[in-house]
Amino acid sequence: MTARTSRVDAAVLAGPPEQVGIGIVAPFDLALDRELWRWVPADVTLHFTRTPYVAEPVSLELAVAVSDEADLARATRDLAAVGPACVAYACTSGSFVHGTAGERRLVEIMLAAGALQAITTSGALLSALTALGVERVAIATPYVEEMTTSLRDFLAEAGVGTVASASLGLSGEIWQIPYETTAGLVRQTDALSAQAIFVSCTNLPTYDVIAPLEVELGKPVLTANQVTMWAALRLLRREAVGPGQRLLRTR
Repeated sequence: MTARTSRVDAAVLAGPPEQVGIGIVAPFDLALDRELWRWVPADVTLHFTRTPYVAEPVSLELAVAVSDEADLARATRDLAAVGPACVAYACTSGSFVHGTAGERRLVEIMLAAGALQAITTSGALLSALTALGVERVAIATPYVEEMTTSLRDFLAEAGVGTVASASLGLSGEIWQIPYETTAGLVRQTDALSAQAIFVSCTNLPTYDVIAPLEVELGKPVLTANQVTMWAALRLLRREAVGPGQRLLRTR
């Protein structure tokens, strides 16, 4: 009887593409890890950690709690063990709740805690608007009204005008919102004077509706997870994966 032999292909033995890492500091209730992965090319990996649980509904109080400086520093140091090339604080409200100075402070904290490079979702949004030459936006949020107002204030402080806004008034389980509801909210929010639409919250699913809505409305549709991954990958000189999404064509 002849022994069966097999040979593993040399390409397989060479292993996967060399990986570069992005550290993700997310709020404790983020349910969309998989959505963030969809923007990532094959040679980039994501390393997640979360802020501590807080028994609060989605609110300004929760935004303050999940952006606690000591918690953010601790999470960044934890990620340092796997050597990410940059760290992203993936929370829109947590990075706009203290204004533009507060957003910059979060970046400083991550850098001081060992991040080689650092961004926040709200900082990434401002970078995306600058890259697209956008000065007037419409904003669509799942939040209660006071949080939507806080986002408008953040944008105004950064020199970006909000010409229209709409919100769902939710205080929890945002990750369960169906695409149909999000698309309807974006259509409701759009205004002729808006150069782009921003859909807030990293816990709101948006990946598959971005490109179709851009075609339908004739303008960029930016979302929290999209701008976060676009900005983080740009720091690594990588291109995000998102067929048809206008932002991803900018350099």
